[in-house]
Amino acid sequence: MSASRLEAISGAQCRAARALTDVSRSMLSERSGIAEDAIRDFETKLAKLDVQAANAVKQALEHFGAQFIEDDSHGGQGVRLKFNVTETARIDRLENEGGQAAEDDVAP
Repeated sequence: MSASRLEAISGAQCRAARALTDVSRSMLSERSGIAEDAIRDFETKLAKLDVQAANAVKQALEHFGAQFIEDDSHGGQGVRLKFNVTETARIDRLENEGGQAAEDDVAP
């Protein structure tokens, strides 16, 4: 499912996607523009998000690497990582190359 398709997601899918992508509520809030408290309440079924807010959260999670799965004849709705194991290992290796990040001394 791509970011251009705007089906709503459930609170459970939101929690699962955050866990899979290792994204905090504050990071999701910043990326989606939805308040952190609203995301928490949505995930814990204390409140619902309107369609526009749910789609903003979904698109932000897709940006972080989540892929949402629709309910079909093979099973219920779910979420998985956009990248397979090999791609994830390669990204992890590239992200950890060169030691700790620091400011560059290069003048603009």
